[in-house]
Amino acid sequence: MTDHQGGPPHESPHESPHEPLDVAKLQRRLADFAAARNWQPYHTPKNLVAALSVEASELVEIFQWLTPEQSAGVMDDPDTAHRVRDEVADVLAYLLQLCEVLGIDPLVALNAKIDRNERRFPAP
Repeated sequence: MTDHQGGPPHESPHESPHEPLDVAKLQRRLADFAAARNWQPYHTPKNLVAALSVEASELVEIFQWLTPEQSAGVMDDPDTAHRVRDEVADVLAYLLQLCEVLGIDPLVALNAKIDRNERRFPAP
């Protein structure tokens, strides 16, 4: 089994080869992780959105001074690819936690946004 980049598999004790990951399961794992450490008081919308911004900035930092061609090839270097995956995971983790705290279904929100964009920017 390989990841979508063709690299080695990324096994998790919570991941079953027969059970696909989904947003709700990941949100539950994140909530359980925070609860086990008594971090819920810190997981306010303000703090989560600030952390999301910081993590997004860390992702930007990887690409900041690359040419367009270099940026397209970041996943070719194993060390850089690992950093990109980690930062993408951090951004997604904070976004999912923010959605959980605010009661937003991220897939419903995204679907609605795509619908609005299709109306706002019709294909020629």
